Amino acid sequence: MAADSRDMPPVRLLPDAELARLALAAPLLDHAARLARWTAPKVGVNATAELVEDELARATAALGFGDDPEGAARTAEAWAFAVDTGLVEVELDEDTTRAEDLDAPAGTASPGKALGLLDGGDPREVIEVWRTGLESVLTETASAGLADLFGDADDQDATGAAIDGADEDGWDGDGPAWDPREEAAFLEGALGNLYLLTALEEAGPAQGASAEDGGEGVKPVPLPVLAASMVVPDDMDVPTDAVLEEVSEAMMRLDDHFRLLAPTGLVDYQPVDDALIAEEAAAEVPGESPEAPADLATELAADEVSRYGMVRLTPLGVLGVRERLLEHGVPAPVVGDLAGASADRLLDALVSYPQAAAYEEGGRWLERRSPVDAARELLAAARGDGPDAPARRLTCQQTLGRLGPEAEPALREVLDDRELGGLARVWLVERGATDVPAPDEAMVFWLTVDTLAAQLAMDDDPELLGELVRDLVARHDGFFDAVWRVDHPATAEVLDAMGRLHPDKRTAKEARKAAFKARSKAPRG
Repeated sequence: MAADSRDMPPVRLLPDAELARLALAAPLLDHAARLARWTAPKVGVNATAELVEDELARATAALGFGDDPEGAARTAEAWAFAVDTGLVEVELDEDTTRAEDLDAPAGTASPGKALGLLDGGDPREVIEVWRTGLESVLTETASAGLADLFGDADDQDATGAAIDGADEDGWDGDGPAWDPREEAAFLEGALGNLYLLTALEEAGPAQGASAEDGGEGVKPVPLPVLAASMVVPDDMDVPTDAVLEEVSEAMMRLDDHFRLLAPTGLVDYQPVDDALIAEEAAAEVPGESPEAPADLATELAADEVSRYGMVRLTPLGVLGVRERLLEHGVPAPVVGDLAGASADRLLDALVSYPQAAAYEEGGRWLERRSPVDAARELLAAARGDGPDAPARRLTCQQTLGRLGPEAEPALREVLDDRELGGLARVWLVERGATDVPAPDEAMVFWLTVDTLAAQLAMDDDPELLGELVRDLVARHDGFFDAVWRVDHPATAEVLDAMGRLHPDKRTAKEARKAAFKARSKAPRG
């Protein structure tokens, strides 16, 4: 599944000020900023703008990483982030070349202009510094693993180029070639799928929560589930052993990537348990496919699933991935975008929004209008006989349900409307309005067909739809004999669906016969 090939559901974004605070608290930016201040007035760098050995040791101590076995590597990563974002500015000697001794000083570094943005810029400027660094880390992440695949430093010359025997991509023919562009596309797809899963979450994404909770409102996604979304075809009900092995491989690639991305603040990540990796490697039998975590994710207890890795976008990550999607031309709306839109545009969007997002978006739209004006606009937009009209009317009805008695005049105006009279009566009766004329049988069944057509278009849960169909048939004697006569564009389609969904074979056959009658009756004049 390629998430970046579809329109995304809307997300909620924290205010810029809160996002900026999250960016400043991200470990990599925090460390880079501390290093930038540490450079004052100047420190020595080599020909590739890296800290020379003595300065790297001092910088490692300044960050408090002196006792950390990975301290020097963490410091080097923070330094690269500082250079890429302009938190430090590097001046190299004019005669410097990459072939020089990399332990020899070749220039100096000092605090850069971007450091001033962190200290005194507006929130958007702080976020842009973070985004600049993120782009560099994403590029570096896509290239990670080159040393493992193509040899260590002993296989490279003084400039870092591959030794003779390797092609222009660094591959020497022993093992698979590593294509950074392909890996970048794989990572982009994974982030897009993770964004989609975040936006679809029914409870609402973390960006709707407070900044203090650090994104705790979003449930983390098991890494096997995310890997499966990258590999398993949408139309494959039961993955083959070969596909499951691909899922395992994709999962380990994602584990490598997310370990590198976590310090940026883009994701909260619980890595794959190293002991689990060792256990599976020891247990693997030559010639057999390893047991796929994607399959286990639905069978193991929660604590066991978490051993395979858990990941979620942070509120800052939602912002970062969304802006990347927009740059690639993928529509990625934000809740509140439609507050000033027309009712036509609102209904068009809400029919495809997740329930929680539709509710909030509709509420923001209503806040800008008086109840009676909002009701009139929505009702006017709900008219029509196109394929999407039933879903638009159901969405209209759900949005109108949030209005109080002040909107009553607008609903009474459409009581005689063939398409809107039924839903108007429902709205008025639910609010205890008096003198509401009873609908005739034709209007009752027209509204029934319209509602079912909307549910079929908007709800992909066959079990729930089946319950609705069974209830309707049970409550109305001679249901099918009445419904096939309903003058609604979707009558035959609804009856076909009822035939598929009703569990009783005799009743299902009645529904199919009624659908045939609906198609055979004379068209409207």
